[in-house]
Amino acid sequence: MYSSIFGGIITDPAAMVIPIDDHMVHRGHGVFDTAAIMDGYLYELDQHLDRILRSVSMAKIDLPFDRESIRRILIQTVSASKCRNGSLRYWLSAGPGDFQLSPSAFLQPALYAVVYQDQSPFVSKGIKVVTSSIPIKPPQFATMKSVNYLPNVLSKMEAEEKGAFAAIWLDSDGFIAEGPNMNVAFVTKEKVLLMPHFDKILSGCTAKRVLALAEELVREGKLEGVRVGNVTVKEGKSASEMMLIGSGVLVRPVISWDEQVIGDGREGPVTQALLNLLVEDMKFGPSTVRVPIPY
Repeated sequence: MYSSIFGGIITDPAAMVIPIDDHMVHRGHGVFDTAAIMDGYLYELDQHLDRILRSVSMAKIDLPFDRESIRRILIQTVSASKCRNGSLRYWLSAGPGDFQLSPSAFLQPALYAVVYQDQSPFVSKGIKVVTSSIPIKPPQFATMKSVNYLPNVLSKMEAEEKGAFAAIWLDSDGFIAEGPNMNVAFVTKEKVLLMPHFDKILSGCTAKRVLALAEELVREGKLEGVRVGNVTVKEGKSASEMMLIGSGVLVRPVISWDEQVIGDGREGPVTQALLNLLVEDMKFGPSTVRVPIPY
């Protein structure tokens, strides 16, 4: 763990703490992001850094360091961990110092980062989803990756209580939005990869990469095209394939939504092809998405 409060990297789990008076803890005034570690490389680190900096600006949090310093600290933290497969999660907070509502002028913003190992294999088995009854966050907060995840938690819990993997949010106009911590996409009967646009939801780094990788399937004739736009529930439930996309699930096929079978009720070939492309990109992709860790 790295903590700007301690001013360095901590390897003793007992010392991996955050001050209780940090405004991220008692007011939720903080943002975060995550980058996967694959075979000793950080995947899409720069893309995630760009996103957290947008979130920082939206949350009116000052930066404790400049972008390049944050990048260097994150890479050094992974290096010190010796972890070659797992995740790097990092937070930027308004900082510790008091228990007031608004951060005081004397508060110093804080950076925290944690590396955790994950050896679990990629799962491609089809899952069930339901429509969330928990209200979606308004666009100002949905497009910001803040630590305020209570709606996301309740949405996920609701799905699990109904025997499903995740719950799907609809936006204020009734269009398909996103899952609790992943994006959603469809393959239409016309073989078009269709994904809701990102103006009211979190701009998924993995989802955007999948959109780019999908062009290979267009060239191979497995897809007729790729489109981002409004998606109705009727369009979604009548699609040939449905999938969840995110750094935690990669590309996961959905075979049932609200007990309605999607496609033929089996894992779809395009979903599997996109998962294969993403895993290959994580292992062998270009330097724009893979940053080597100097262990």
